[in-house]
Amino acid sequence: MIKLDILAFGAHPDDVELGIGGTIAKLAQKGLIVGIIDLTQGEMSSRGTVDERKTEAHNAGKILNVHIRENLRLPDAQISSSWEQKIEVIKVIREYTPQLIIAPMKDDKHPDHHNAHFLIREANYFSGLHKVNTGEQAPYRCPTLIYYYPYYEISFPHLLIDISEHFENKLSALKAYKSQFFNPDYDAPETFISSERFWKSIKERCAYWGSKINKEYAEALYLLEPINISELRLFL
Repeated sequence: MIKLDILAFGAHPDDVELGIGGTIAKLAQKGLIVGIIDLTQGEMSSRGTVDERKTEAHNAGKILNVHIRENLRLPDAQISSSWEQKIEVIKVIREYTPQLIIAPMKDDKHPDHHNAHFLIREANYFSGLHKVNTGEQAPYRCPTLIYYYPYYEISFPHLLIDISEHFENKLSALKAYKSQFFNPDYDAPETFISSERFWKSIKERCAYWGSKINKEYAEALYLLEPINISELRLFL
């Protein structure tokens, strides 16, 4: 049974890479045991098939050197805080008992990202209750939750993580999603994230946050409750 140091959630394959791909690569390189859980298969996306997204996510996970990457196959465009969906998230939290969860931040422009925030946050709480039955799994509540925006930050972050040495890993992982991002060779309608403008903005975004801490590139993280400062040792 793998016990994870860090478990990152994304509503769709590629969310984690967009928001914290450099951070994940950095943590994995440090020797931490890192996993990614994608909630949906991205089946409602205007580009790419479920099979393509599955292959792309697998390849991206290898580039980031994560120990596990799984997909809960929740319905795309229908993420909610229903009890049925909470139970699926509770099962993986109890299975991998992470020390830190990184999840989408609320109020993101994509409703699935916004809803995923509350689904994961609430599931983690209920995961610690003894009377929530998931078979033989023991109750477990992750002590620390940190959040990220997949697209654009809409408020000033609480933490900035230097990813200067891991920015190319982030880009390589994103390039694995050949159906989703700027790729003139892929025949499909252009979307917001498949435009050349969006691709350029990925570098601009990380460079902007890097400039705030006198580094070349950085990624932004958010807190909603106080955490023990010792937990930040994972990022150092």
